[in-house]
Amino acid sequence: MNSLAEPRKWERFVWPVLASALFLLLWHYSVVWSKTKVFPAPLAVEKGLAELARKGVLWAYMGDSLRRVALGFGAAAVIGIPFGLTLGWYPAVNQVVNPVMQMLRPISPIAWIPVAILLFGVGNVTAVFLIFLAAFFPIVVACISGVANVPAIYRRAGRNFGLTAPQLLARVVFPAALPQILVGLRISLGIAWLVMVAAEMIAVDSGLGYLVIDARNSGKRYDLVVAAMLMIGIIGLLLDLCFRRLGNIKSVRWGFRDES
Repeated sequence: MNSLAEPRKWERFVWPVLASALFLLLWHYSVVWSKTKVFPAPLAVEKGLAELARKGVLWAYMGDSLRRVALGFGAAAVIGIPFGLTLGWYPAVNQVVNPVMQMLRPISPIAWIPVAILLFGVGNVTAVFLIFLAAFFPIVVACISGVANVPAIYRRAGRNFGLTAPQLLARVVFPAALPQILVGLRISLGIAWLVMVAAEMIAVDSGLGYLVIDARNSGKRYDLVVAAMLMIGIIGLLLDLCFRRLGNIKSVRWGFRDES
């Protein structure tokens, strides 16, 4: 029997539900056994979520966070994908640009906060700029690597059919590199979502990140703090699942080679 066999459909649903239920039980009894008065129990967090939803704060802040990530991540994808494909297609250009990019890439987007505030002030533009920085470099690197990993036979076949360089890049290289590009997009979206929380704690007065710090500072409402943290985690999970589903589409996966 193959121990690495794919889980059955019911297992994909049942085991995550059981794991979540076990986590909630451990959380509840840890609070009970420790007799802490600070960290909230699951029921207290549920009441906090209901309070936020009733006041309309939860939905508004979720919308603000998602909009900022959509703008920053979308701009990073629109600029980063063509830029990365170009660098991958023209290695000589990549050699010129790569030193500067490799110098900027390790700088944490959080370190850019003072510079961003100096340039754009405190507001949405600063948060979107930080999210853009967080997503841009992983996307570019994924595109460069994706183009480099396209088998040379694909390019030769395209040239034999008379495709020009732009047509070859658009019709052959990009589709073949797309699975790896999607992996880069998935990773960069996760990083952008993390940076969004930090940016909202400092640069804006709305969003789930702002809710975390505001609930802490306004009456030490740790039930609302944990509620916001849970929503950040759940939305991040859903965004990741969307990209995983996208990567499983057959027309997208054709670029993967079977190594078995």
